[in-house]
Amino acid sequence: MTLIDNAVYVDGRRVFAPTSLSDTWDAIERTGGMAWLGLYRPHPDELQEVADELPLHPLAVEDALTPGQRAKLERYGDDWFMVLHPARYIDATETVEFGELDVFTGKDYVVTVRHAEEPDLADIRAGMEQRHTDRLAQGPSQVAFEILDHVVDAYFPVAEGLEQDIREIEDQIFSGDAAVSRRIYELSREIIGFERATRPLPRMIEQLQEDMRARLGDAANGSHASHLEAPEPEPGEEERAELVETLRALRDIHDHAVQVTDRVAAMRQMLENALELDSTLASKRLAEQSIAQNEQVKRISSWAAIIFAPQLIGSVYGMNFQHMPELEWPLGYPWALGLMLGVAVALYALFKKADWL
Repeated sequence: MTLIDNAVYVDGRRVFAPTSLSDTWDAIERTGGMAWLGLYRPHPDELQEVADELPLHPLAVEDALTPGQRAKLERYGDDWFMVLHPARYIDATETVEFGELDVFTGKDYVVTVRHAEEPDLADIRAGMEQRHTDRLAQGPSQVAFEILDHVVDAYFPVAEGLEQDIREIEDQIFSGDAAVSRRIYELSREIIGFERATRPLPRMIEQLQEDMRARLGDAANGSHASHLEAPEPEPGEEERAELVETLRALRDIHDHAVQVTDRVAAMRQMLENALELDSTLASKRLAEQSIAQNEQVKRISSWAAIIFAPQLIGSVYGMNFQHMPELEWPLGYPWALGLMLGVAVALYALFKKADWL
């Protein structure tokens, strides 16, 4: 099975690493802990096996098995299903690689389904196990927030790489590089993909914030009731504090998501301006080339006309007829030469005045 990692956590600590799904569910029931399953490009039968045990909603399972879903957040009762599109910028090829990550969360489980190499959830898991066990102890929703935060933060290097590409494109445009149009087109496709991955994020995070506020309100109501019964510290105080911190973390993630979407929108506008500028400069270059060609044609035509006049006169007098006017005239030869020179000079002056020469 394409099960990358399978662990059961109790109070934020890994207590079991089951080797089978049945052992995982047994461990959850015995300990009351949380299971975190990581799958990589699972076969439909494998994911269906997980779905039957949990159970996962059939529509969410269908989406997870069909790559190419838009980024979204859906709720099925007490369970959540989130689709994210992680991205990374590849410096060697100056391209962006997009992946797809599906996250199922329920009361006592997290199931992550990766359809690409990125992101490396092992780093997120290890970081929470080693440094943030308190967050693991808060349950599946906190794991989903950590994954979401990691994906959003990873968008910033991608945005920086694309912005650098746009600056290089601007330099190519002004240098007259003929290959810049193709690069603009290719970069436009990447930015459209980046926009598709990031545009839904602010609304998704707002949904999570709304749910967290509702949970905070429920906790406040519960603690208020207990406060009326006894003066001891309310049992919901710690829970409320955790919810408040989580809400603050979501606000920070939301701010980052908005920053990314704003930068993507700006990049798309800059690229549209670059494409328009390239088209304008290309048209200008073509017009300049056409004008230069017209100047050359005018010069060639002018000299052709100047050369043609003496040839015409010479060809007339070069005809070998026995009876022709001026053949016996003593001044015929100088007259013909003078006529040739006079016509050539007159044509030259005429074309020079018309700025053809």
